[in-house]
Amino acid sequence: MNHNIYISVVIPAYNENVRIVKTLEKTLDYFEIHNYLYEIIIIDDASTDVTYNLVDSLSRGHSNIKILRNRKNMGKGFSVKRGVLESRGDYVLFSDADLSTPIEEIEKFFPHFNKGYDIVIGSRALKDSQILLKQPWYRKNMGKIFNLLVRLFIIKGIKDTQCGFKCFRKEVAHKIFSLQRLNGFCFDVEILYIAKSLGYKIKEVPIIWLNCLQSRVAIFNDSICMFFDLFKIKFNNLRKFYDVA
Repeated sequence: MNHNIYISVVIPAYNENVRIVKTLEKTLDYFEIHNYLYEIIIIDDASTDVTYNLVDSLSRGHSNIKILRNRKNMGKGFSVKRGVLESRGDYVLFSDADLSTPIEEIEKFFPHFNKGYDIVIGSRALKDSQILLKQPWYRKNMGKIFNLLVRLFIIKGIKDTQCGFKCFRKEVAHKIFSLQRLNGFCFDVEILYIAKSLGYKIKEVPIIWLNCLQSRVAIFNDSICMFFDLFKIKFNNLRKFYDVA
């Protein structure tokens, strides 16, 4: 067996006491049948429920699980960045706590890394994507408008920047996330923008996806914040915050 960690799975969590244990059990079951080492890093974003306690208890029986806790609520982007920079795997995957994309979909990613891609991302917008449980019409339409703005002003050639299932080569992940500045939901756009700017090869892959009815994205307030974050990305670039020293 290879004694290096092969893959790190980073999962941000905020008030996820209802589903975090089930998510971890599914992830553990999947990786236990594979002959490589892995780690699961949970970043608790100052939950007000028992999320931290549940994960901490489970981690005591599974050395593969690591739990980090933010001192105050910082946002999904901050939490994912913290987890990625703590990761040790040759590949680093971040996934949503609800497993909207089943963990088994990672199998579709590895062949593309073997072809020379640096980043492989799940997409709900490709022809072969399977949306088993759709979003409400208003969330779907807001998502389409946001993706259109992203393609027009930030990143061309990527149809779905917001799917929470993205995997990176280790050195690529650490370089990109060390430059990340946004703490909110728009961080996906920022990291892909940084990746493009640095010349990394990105592959978009169709995945199975199930909408979670308990989405953490507030349709009005978060949408406005994400819209203004697009301007922040451009502004940060002008100030050369994404340049590698």
